[in-house]
Amino acid sequence: MHNLTPATIDAYLADRGIAAARTTLLAGGVSGNVFRVETSGERFVVKQACPQLRTRDAWFSDVARIFREVDVLNALADVLPEPTTPRVLWVDRDNFAFAMTHAPDGPGTWKDLLLAGTVDVACAAQAGKVLGRIHADSSSHAERYAAFDDGTVFRQLRVDPFYRTVVQRCPDVAEKLEPLIRDLLERRVALCHGDFTPKNMLVHAQGFTLVDFETATFGEPAFDIGLFLAHLVLKAIHQPPCRRAFHEAIAAFRASYRLEIPTADIEDREARGLRHLGACLLARTDGTSPATYLTATDQSSARSLARVLLSGGGFEDLCRVDGQ
Repeated sequence: MHNLTPATIDAYLADRGIAAARTTLLAGGVSGNVFRVETSGERFVVKQACPQLRTRDAWFSDVARIFREVDVLNALADVLPEPTTPRVLWVDRDNFAFAMTHAPDGPGTWKDLLLAGTVDVACAAQAGKVLGRIHADSSSHAERYAAFDDGTVFRQLRVDPFYRTVVQRCPDVAEKLEPLIRDLLERRVALCHGDFTPKNMLVHAQGFTLVDFETATFGEPAFDIGLFLAHLVLKAIHQPPCRRAFHEAIAAFRASYRLEIPTADIEDREARGLRHLGACLLARTDGTSPATYLTATDQSSARSLARVLLSGGGFEDLCRVDGQ
């Protein structure tokens, strides 16, 4: 595999007949190298998977996961209109890379805005609608998503570093986490994005563009709910003056998601999602990739809430962090 770096990307593109006027390594990539490419007439993004992720603890995954991302983007092209998801332009299977359309210009990722104290409730509502649409379409048309049944990469990037690491480091919750792990390995309900988080939502005037589908698998959709909410809850814990706004964002996400999901499914899915939220809170404090912005006090609050949720807590408990 030809490793794409700022020193090699221009020559790589030239070999493909692309004359780049400017290439920029985009920040924030944990699992791959991502470049913005500008030519005389267009701009697009090139992404290449890396075998070792950039985390504090050693974390490895099969680089062929990049092709899962390509296939999922193609499968969702008729479900989520551009620019909600990028469009695949070309694929380089020899070098585990591909090119996709560039998102519209905007202020950055939703994660960056949230950490700056800008909590956009409309963005949260769109997140619920987008995730609900992914889950509903894939559940209703399972045959179209059957190729994503292999959960190897999901296990490498989520089950092992998140849940199983927490089991080792927090043995008091092992009994509650084991059923969740079995669900992640065995349930086949809908397409699970696997990394549906604010860091993968590129905000712009038309809403946001959702990226990073390499972890996706046809499995347990409640994981997406738990992981997404974990990011909002942790930021609410970290920023007490913004907690009311975060709670409104959580409510907006929940309301929009529920509109996309059949009534018969939603109560059980939300209950499962809250248990996964508890697990994901612990994954972000004690897993392989902890949230770096959390203080020791934040971590303590997150751990306490996680144990409440793993024991059957509800949405009302999300508003009771530190008595708020």
